[in-house]
Amino acid sequence: MWQQNYDPLGNTYLSALMGALPVLVFLLALTVLRLKGLTAALLAVAVSIAVSWFGFGMPLGEITGAALLGIANGIFPISFIVLMAVWLYKLAIRSGKFEVIRGSIATISDDQRIQVLLIAFCFGGFLEGAAGFGVPIAICAALLVELGFRPLKAAMLCLIANGAAGAYGAIGIPVLVGAEQGGVPLQDMSWKLVPLVQVCAALLPAALVMLLDGWRGVRETWPVLLVVGLVFSGVQTAVLLLLGPELVDIVGPLAGMAALAGFMQFWQPKRIYREAEAPPVSAQRWSLKEVLLAWSPFYLLTATILVWSLPAFKGLFAAGGALAGTVLHLPIGLLHQRVQELPPLVAEAHTLPAVWNVGWLGAAGTAILIAALLTALLSPKLGLRSAGQELAQAGREMWKPLATVALVMAVAYITNYSGASSTIGLALAETGGVFPVLSPVIGWMGVFITGSVVNSNTLFAHLQAVTAEQIGVAPALLVAANTAGGVMAKLVSPQSIAIAAAAVKLVGQESAILRSTLAASLGLLAYVCVVTWVLSMLA
Repeated sequence: MWQQNYDPLGNTYLSALMGALPVLVFLLALTVLRLKGLTAALLAVAVSIAVSWFGFGMPLGEITGAALLGIANGIFPISFIVLMAVWLYKLAIRSGKFEVIRGSIATISDDQRIQVLLIAFCFGGFLEGAAGFGVPIAICAALLVELGFRPLKAAMLCLIANGAAGAYGAIGIPVLVGAEQGGVPLQDMSWKLVPLVQVCAALLPAALVMLLDGWRGVRETWPVLLVVGLVFSGVQTAVLLLLGPELVDIVGPLAGMAALAGFMQFWQPKRIYREAEAPPVSAQRWSLKEVLLAWSPFYLLTATILVWSLPAFKGLFAAGGALAGTVLHLPIGLLHQRVQELPPLVAEAHTLPAVWNVGWLGAAGTAILIAALLTALLSPKLGLRSAGQELAQAGREMWKPLATVALVMAVAYITNYSGASSTIGLALAETGGVFPVLSPVIGWMGVFITGSVVNSNTLFAHLQAVTAEQIGVAPALLVAANTAGGVMAKLVSPQSIAIAAAAVKLVGQESAILRSTLAASLGLLAYVCVVTWVLSMLA
């Protein structure tokens, strides 16, 4: 049994700095050295192994087990979900439906500023609520490229737009996990999320248009920006406070899409903005039936994901459920129950499980797989052979970014099981009254390392709540800050960057995508830090 050591250097802050080295190296490799994502990930793995072995004293066997568990989770469920999403998108193109999809979007507006609101902001938000795990970035970035957006800009816009929906994820799981792990009332946490997240969601449409067309674009489109921002965020807020977080990213984005489509029937910008590289808008128009059929892959996706997300369906695979036997629980022998987590991170010392859970039938990726197969079978221009060819092509295109995701997950799990992540959190917690300013930074670091708001809340929600009690701040506020800060890291997390690069065919240029979104991520994080500090003073 190996026990985690949260201060191996005898100085809290030096130990935390050492623990952060893998993350810092990865950031520098992408931004300063401009290495390819796969190369940067390999370098980060090497640094994380060295830090955990020599710095934190973690045995090499346990380090190997943590890396294997991270890679395994990177393959399933994450890579499985992303690969299926990209496959579905490719089937939509090969079936000939995408030309009609492009035309149907053009009937709402030829203006690319409006199109980015419809696709990246509203439709992406809906996909985040239905599936999460990079699906909105993979599908929406590819859609924007097909609509004539430059690949780098399409990736940047979709990553930034995800900041409006990432806090709630698939069926509200990040918030539910945060409240549970932090031991705070869900309603209290929901109220605290409104100023931290919903204000950003209301303003993000204007930010997206400004990035695309500057202040001139904002001035020319302010009426629709106002409508979409207020409806999207307002409905999200109402659902969050009245019904809970589960349907926030379903109802809010759908309301935003409906409001946008309706408003554009009565108003259009005087100047139509299109990038120089964008293809000319086709004059051809399609019937309502043709448009509905063209969008059918995404209807099927929505239907299958929603069924897979129902509590009753999930219950089939839970312990004691009718299909519980289909879920494989595979302990990682080198790591399972061989690492002990200690106070003050937890109330009592306990050993950490290390189990790879493989539930193929109940996985979100399987829901997307079924949608893809139905698309292939129901499309006259497709068949199982053509679908297989597209799947093979998707695999050839995606293996590098998916390998990058798996390696980054290895870094995350090594960092977590070695105690390095907890060391960083505990060091920040020692800042006392200044801690509310730094609280969102912990969430940001958690998501940057793991790629998931759920994982960040699992790691740090309890720490945030305990620290809040010690410094006299409402625990629900700091758990909400952990969630909100984490959302802002999704714009730059290595997993998200790798998925975006693959979607727009910029594999090897992950550093350029990161540089395009880093300022926005840090700016939004600064907003969350300031608001958290102000709310802590008012409480």
